[in-house]
Amino acid sequence: MVAIELSEELVSAGAVAWMLTSTALVFIMTTGLSLFYGGLVRDTNIINTMMMSFVSMGIVTVIWVAIGFSLAFGRNGPFIGNLDYVFLMNLDMSMWEGTNLPGLCYACFQMAFAILSSAIISGSLVERMNFNAYVVMLALWAVLVHAPLCHWVWAADGWIRTLGALDFAGGTVIHISAGVSGYVASAMLARGAILSASLMWFGWLGFAGGSALSSKNGLAPRAVTATLTAAASSMLSWIVMERMVKGKASSVGAAIGAVVGLICISPGAGYVTPGCSMAFGAIGGPWCYLCVAVFNRMSIDDTLDSMGLHGMGGIAGSILTGVFAMNHGLIYEGTFTLLGKQMAGVFATVAFSAVGTAAIVLCIKIFMPLRVTEEREITGVDEEHTRGAMFKHKASAPPSSNDLEDCDSESSDSLDPV
Repeated sequence: MVAIELSEELVSAGAVAWMLTSTALVFIMTTGLSLFYGGLVRDTNIINTMMMSFVSMGIVTVIWVAIGFSLAFGRNGPFIGNLDYVFLMNLDMSMWEGTNLPGLCYACFQMAFAILSSAIISGSLVERMNFNAYVVMLALWAVLVHAPLCHWVWAADGWIRTLGALDFAGGTVIHISAGVSGYVASAMLARGAILSASLMWFGWLGFAGGSALSSKNGLAPRAVTATLTAAASSMLSWIVMERMVKGKASSVGAAIGAVVGLICISPGAGYVTPGCSMAFGAIGGPWCYLCVAVFNRMSIDDTLDSMGLHGMGGIAGSILTGVFAMNHGLIYEGTFTLLGKQMAGVFATVAFSAVGTAAIVLCIKIFMPLRVTEEREITGVDEEHTRGAMFKHKASAPPSSNDLEDCDSESSDSLDPV
């Protein structure tokens, strides 16, 4: 395989912009699918149903980056691809053959299709299939069914494409394969916080990709790829941590883990390879999990764990950028120059933010109370500040962290969790 080096003369800015937009739109379709399926089941199964779609974003993304794309589009004969693109190697700053698109742009677009097709299968299995079994099936299906089909139909040397059959947007690769697979799996079964995280993941693609400020230099596809893979690997690493610590994973944990990956990759999205971006999530997830656990044992009430997630996630991402950044990172140059600069930036940011915020709060405290009354904490602040609560309910004490853990445990019990 001879890679064609990316250049501004070969890249079509309009095509790249459209493809990246399309990738994001296809990606959000999985969220729409989860909402659609969730609205069709009994209310006791909604979370599980949505999770069966959402988890595909993590599992299929990691598999696609690691080996799926290579098996689907590597040149190796009519039936299956080779390992030329493992971890999306040979795609960064290279053109995709036969197009005016960067290789990573094409790979991300196809990944969004793989995620969606895997999630479609769950429509046949919700309310009945054990979640553990479903996750294993999803992973194997992506490698053993979807990737070969992709090769047959869309790869340049695939036998169905060579035959002359046409599939413009996935009639065979996605809809037929997922529908039949779900039906068969269903027959073999016979016995007589996710939405918001998904939308954040969707928005983050523009957040990272748009930061390149151009569609001609290859940075936007790299940033989008890094964003997808870091969030996916972080989601999975968070789930693993939950299972190790609590004995089971939860849908809330999966959502938080994905957001942590988005946070961690933000500093380095445009500077790291797809394989290294997975390391951001794999390291950042457990790191933030442990940080949250430590902060929760302190007397400071960080209600939604902003420090443990955003603060510590941002710190981890900044430092990891010093390790994994191409050309200047520790693993490339073997020097601590960039890493030292990253750490200096972290320390300066922490110090300035802490001192500046403290000064602001102290000044405000002189003129007005900082905290609502204890009674209002118990009854809720909506009534006072928005002239009405979204839901009418009896006044009760605010939930403790133990209550929240119990609540999450109950919801995860209903999932038959990983």
